Amino acid sequence: MSISRPKFFSPLAQQKFKRFKQIRRGYWSAIIFLSLLFLSCFAELMINNRALIVKYDGAFYFPTYGAIYNGKKFGLDYEYEVNYRDLRLKFQQDNSDNWVMMPPVPYNEYENDLVEGEYPPHPPSWISQHYLGTDTSGRDVLARLVYGFRISIWFALLLTFFTYLIGVTIGCFIGYFGGWIDLAFQRIIEIWSNVPVLYIVMIMASIIVPGFWMLILILMAFGWMGMTWYMRTATYKEKEREYVMASRALGASTSRIIFRHILPNSLSIMITFLPFAVAGGIGSITSLDFLGFGLPPPIPSWGELISQGTENMESWWILGSVIVALVTVLVLITFVGEAIRDAFDPKKYTIYE
Repeated sequence: MSISRPKFFSPLAQQKFKRFKQIRRGYWSAIIFLSLLFLSCFAELMINNRALIVKYDGAFYFPTYGAIYNGKKFGLDYEYEVNYRDLRLKFQQDNSDNWVMMPPVPYNEYENDLVEGEYPPHPPSWISQHYLGTDTSGRDVLARLVYGFRISIWFALLLTFFTYLIGVTIGCFIGYFGGWIDLAFQRIIEIWSNVPVLYIVMIMASIIVPGFWMLILILMAFGWMGMTWYMRTATYKEKEREYVMASRALGASTSRIIFRHILPNSLSIMITFLPFAVAGGIGSITSLDFLGFGLPPPIPSWGELISQGTENMESWWILGSVIVALVTVLVLITFVGEAIRDAFDPKKYTIYE
């Protein structure tokens, strides 16, 4: 006798995911985007000026995620952190058993690699391993592109999470109770939505240096209203259905009705808007960095690279690389959003009898 294991997702959710997989463009875009997100979490293994592995006198060292080693540790004549690119050349010249394994791009996002007698930016070069060239400060463009992507995507994900948390909570609250609570919140939202967000960011940036969490806090304070309207409407519709009335008759509490019945049945609204909210978060941080009101330098950002590229049009590799990266990521997210919208569309896959 076989015992069937309980499934984590409901049959309806599994059916929607199956429909999503059938939309090949969105499905493969999601896989590529999630792969980029996963790889960005371990960017230090691909782009870093610290060695992955160092073998010295029979011992192995792992500087990437380990301790900071000075030159004395490997027989050099200085006590500050070792330059692993120079150490690799030294081991090769000595013809010893010692060796250094560097990442494919042996530079970090803050390192200035200046060439004597030349002014940056430098064009792409396979010899120097600056595969997308350097910026106006001699920093590797590919390194700043990858680390800027990691900052931008996590900024967008966190911003989306907090705005959804506030918007969904308030929307369900005013939609369920209605009456004077609904009217009061409508007036508050109408007033709050007319506050110019860019001016607030400019004022805050003139008072203190804007940081990662401060920008999330400001944009979150003004970004929750859109989802509130959608959840308010969905809650108004769901609370009049028979299953909600039956739950009330059985004595279910308000929190149980909202979190166990109304929210799960309104899930398609949140999931449908999720990819587009993430794309909006990436656009917001990129725009603020481009205008100079975003993350302070030298934090890597795509907006700062766009600003450098527009000011140095002859250095085509700066603007070209960041535009290609930005367009690629936004197109992937858009394809995912369209596939989710089609897969969760109740009008397209619902049969009324």
